[in-house]
Amino acid sequence: QVHLVESGGGLVQPGDSLRLSCSASGVSLKLHKIAWFRQAPGKEREGISCISTNDVSRYYAPSVKGRFTIFRDNERSSVYLQMDNLKPEDPALYYCASAGTWGQCSGSYFGGFNTWGQGTQVTVTS
Repeated sequence: QVHLVESGGGLVQPGDSLRLSCSASGVSLKLHKIAWFRQAPGKEREGISCISTNDVSRYYAPSVKGRFTIFRDNERSSVYLQMDNLKPEDPALYYCASAGTWGQCSGSYFGGFNTWGQGTQVTVTS
């Protein structure tokens, strides 16, 4: 069974960067479709980025495109979200999720993810 753990969140200022990590125990993430979500207080959970099996495709929500980068390290069975130029609207609890199997990212559709981490908090304040 896949167990996901996120890390790397923190308190930063606008314009700063953070790198979030999503690590797995129990199985390699190499062949899994993985996504990052975020949820701010009082708002719905938002899918913000996806990476497909074998990194064939990636997707970024318009709110983060050009600032965030998703990538994978197969040796460490980890998926990362590099977040640059953080903005005041980015604070949220950030989650990674696995589809549990291979697959391609489907644009703005973020269904089918069945395993979730506990989240890591990102706070942006001046």
